[in-house]
Amino acid sequence: MCGIGVIISGVRIDSAYPISDPTSPVSSVFSVDDFKAALRRRGPDSLGCKKIFLHPAVSGEECVELRCCGDQSNGELHFIGATLQLRGINPITQPLVDEFGNILVYNGEIFGGIHVGNDSNDAKILMQYLGKCCACGSHGHTTACNNSGLGKSSIPELLSIIKGPWAMIYWQDSSRTMWFGRDAFGRRSLLVHWPNSEDFRFLLSSVSPISIVEQSSAGEILHTHIGYFKWSSNCLRPGTATSPVPLLLVFKRVVQNSEIHLPPDIKMVLYCCHLWECWLTNFEVDNGITNINFWDELPCGVYSLSIGSAKSNKSLLGEVKKHEWTNPMLRELVKWERAFVEPKPAELHSMIPSEQADMRSICLERLERVPSGLGTMQTSVPLPAQTVLTALRESIMRRTTQSAIFLAVTCDLKQEELVPVAILFSGGLDSMILAALLDECLDPIYGIDLLNVSFDGQFAPDRISAKAGLKELQRISPLRRWKLVEVDADLLKLTQETQHVMSLINPAKTYMDLNIGIALWLAAGGEGWVYEEIVELGNEDYQRVKYKSEARILLVGSGADEQCAGYGRHKTKYRSGSWLGLNEEMKLDMQRIWKRNLGRDDRCIADNGKEARFPFLDEDVIRTLLDIPLWEVANLDQPSGTGDKKILREVARMLGINEAATLPKRAIQFGSRIARESNKKNFGSNRAANQASAGSVVINGISNLT
Repeated sequence: MCGIGVIISGVRIDSAYPISDPTSPVSSVFSVDDFKAALRRRGPDSLGCKKIFLHPAVSGEECVELRCCGDQSNGELHFIGATLQLRGINPITQPLVDEFGNILVYNGEIFGGIHVGNDSNDAKILMQYLGKCCACGSHGHTTACNNSGLGKSSIPELLSIIKGPWAMIYWQDSSRTMWFGRDAFGRRSLLVHWPNSEDFRFLLSSVSPISIVEQSSAGEILHTHIGYFKWSSNCLRPGTATSPVPLLLVFKRVVQNSEIHLPPDIKMVLYCCHLWECWLTNFEVDNGITNINFWDELPCGVYSLSIGSAKSNKSLLGEVKKHEWTNPMLRELVKWERAFVEPKPAELHSMIPSEQADMRSICLERLERVPSGLGTMQTSVPLPAQTVLTALRESIMRRTTQSAIFLAVTCDLKQEELVPVAILFSGGLDSMILAALLDECLDPIYGIDLLNVSFDGQFAPDRISAKAGLKELQRISPLRRWKLVEVDADLLKLTQETQHVMSLINPAKTYMDLNIGIALWLAAGGEGWVYEEIVELGNEDYQRVKYKSEARILLVGSGADEQCAGYGRHKTKYRSGSWLGLNEEMKLDMQRIWKRNLGRDDRCIADNGKEARFPFLDEDVIRTLLDIPLWEVANLDQPSGTGDKKILREVARMLGINEAATLPKRAIQFGSRIARESNKKNFGSNRAANQASAGSVVINGISNLT
């Protein structure tokens, strides 16, 4: 995982706001050092910067050219790249600069479309391909392309054929155009700040730094706790509550009920908070930023920012354009159209569990008789689950292929201690499938870390299922070195960590986003406890010892629920809209996963210097699942744990993990019990939180500004 960013000043992109002075910090919410610090956490191996200074150059009577210079420039482009290197023999430092003056900062993995050798770095390979691209599609290139017959392609054409997650920023010097974007499913984060009165600059970044506003004492006041009190007849009195009362909760109750009686000192603090909130509201209205985030998730796609000059005042102008994907196969995936949605009566009859189980046994027996590598009977007996299993296995193989960089990174460890890949592990269906397949794909000399987070010690549902899952994995693969890393957390002791994660989930800002973000951030950190065997005098025993996972690649099960009808809302939609309604809901989930899930999850995981990889969101896996009739993917007439994600449950049985195949869906915020702890902390109780629909409640406070 890498951290990438660019800061553009002195270029008018939206004429509604003035051009920022590259030498003036007045209009800047974040400093360059803020960006460097945030991006360096994502890319701990190296950090680099590259500046381009621009100003119009006069040619005749018109300002039509741009020249790079360092003195008295009108505009400035400041590229920042922090690298977590997982591929290639030789270390690299971003930004990459080639002999033509092109600049690249890249965060991603190339798993297909462009050949990358086992000893090569994909960013360097991509830089070579980009350098051969023509300027087609840029603002200044208005004529038809004359290079198609010369083996050259445009940048959108090149990026459209890449398989794998990516986000990139690329300066094409010949056309004075900056290209940027993220892959079609948004598996890598890229945030954009469009110039406004808060900050006149155009900004792109993998993650938001923590702003000065977020760190202000006024912002901290509302999120502090005021001691141990209890509510009694609308009065706040000293008491023996089990945890301090959040001032924000008191503030909310006062707003909702003017009859509440408070101690004088607390009343004064709340009065100050009220003045602060009023000032903040007036500030937003006066500056025209009401309900506008500082950052937005950049929608998936390829964009160009072409820089030209105005004839009137010789200022620099930038025009942003979004480009279409040119690869027909990719366009089809983005549309997420399924050919077979509604079953016929005969097909519904074949979904009866007993008959289906008999058919599965027959198919498996036939598949077992197929000679290895020949596949003579595969086409005659197509088994959907077998097809999905094959696609998932290949997806994980692509994401866990070892290269020489692992030896360079972990050269101080003994080979038997190496753990290059870990799994965010709940013991549920998705993570168990990933674990079983990773065991098949990863060299037996390596161990596998299973990272599990709990906010209720050994009693959280995910901790219980994780321990059961570990036993099942040890049964099917006893020679593998499995380590269940138990990450234990207490939400009340995570004040600074919570504020940090708030900046990571930005621009998301609900309690649900924060709960998920904290759980992912802690789990990805990999710092917890493991059980080690003790052998003394022939007696075997275990002790719990501190352990930190050094795995830099984390497999995550994102995308399984969206594609296989794993959410409760899928059953609700199926009941009201039958198969067509279910299909539309799943399509909606897949087309908004970049905004609701993946950007947030990428930022929280990568902040630990780890890279999240999503096997269920591999292009070939998505295509495979879309080719399968919907009634083979899920049967929501059956109970939870049976019909939801039906096809993945069949995959689990094929892998021999039968207990996991029956587990119901449980989201990380509930399985880890952070939602329960958050509800008590921020709303007083689970009941109060449920009445307020806590999951969708926007978090109050200064962080909403950033």
